[in-house]
Amino acid sequence: MSAPGTPPVSRTPPRTPPQERGATTVASRAVRRIAEHAATEVRAAGPVRVSGASASVRGRRARVALDVTLPYPGPLDEAGERVRSHVVDRTARLTGLTVPSARIHVRALSRQDGAEAEGRAQGAATEAGPAPTRTARRPWSQRRLPMGLFALTAAAASGVLLYEVVSVHVAGRPAARWRVELVDWLSRHGPGVTATDLAAAAGVFALGVWLLILAVTPGKRRRVPLAAPGPGVHATLERAAAAALLRDAVSDVPGITRVRVRMGRRGARVRARLGFGDRDAARDAVRRAALAAADGFGLARPLKLRVRVRTEPTWRAPAAHEEGGSTR
Repeated sequence: MSAPGTPPVSRTPPRTPPQERGATTVASRAVRRIAEHAATEVRAAGPVRVSGASASVRGRRARVALDVTLPYPGPLDEAGERVRSHVVDRTARLTGLTVPSARIHVRALSRQDGAEAEGRAQGAATEAGPAPTRTARRPWSQRRLPMGLFALTAAAASGVLLYEVVSVHVAGRPAARWRVELVDWLSRHGPGVTATDLAAAAGVFALGVWLLILAVTPGKRRRVPLAAPGPGVHATLERAAAAALLRDAVSDVPGITRVRVRMGRRGARVRARLGFGDRDAARDAVRRAALAAADGFGLARPLKLRVRVRTEPTWRAPAAHEEGGSTR
């Protein structure tokens, strides 16, 4: 009880301002799920499927990367830009985070029915208008595996050497045996005296050249760049997917029995087998079919095409068949 005349003491704790009561965080897993669903919502260029995704959240900024499968035939550059812009806007709106950009990797293409694909492609092209042509380069690889192994090896060697030096100079322990033998061997062997020294020097030189090549080359040789519809947009296509589409297009040519396609960074080599029909006409038809399929890729550079058509052992020239029929 309080003394008479003394004001009562309030036992209610002071209120904490709302901005200091806690913090709301959005996990990277939630951002990744939202980005995946946002990519599948894009229907202007046909159905989009997501085969892989990753997201990282640092503070109030989120970075998203998606591997998608786009419909074919259709403008891949426009479809990739639609997916990227929708993923950025949708993810930022639902999470409240700042999403500066999203990396869209076109891993594969899916075929559609002819009428449906043509209608969707025409609708997307009419709505988006003509896409500007820009020069695109092959994206740079992060080279995680070689640089990770190199950094791990260098860190392990530096850690062992640092422990040895600290234990000798601080704790007063004797130098390790391997260190004494290494110093003794280095004092008795000059550089480039024996074949072992030359082999070690050549190995170190080759390692340095390899690291320099990795640093100045873009990498990702299995992808070909697509024409970018706008600044800050990078789109690529797997060479294996492009080769499969070229092979399917050439297989539809009448008389072609077998097709082999080798897709390079700047060109493609098509080798086909002819079962019946004129060989020159079949070669022209194969070239036209391959070029028509390549036009739908949206490549950054024109495709250099090399076509080679050989006949099957059972093939006979059309003129020989006609002469045989007239003699009979």
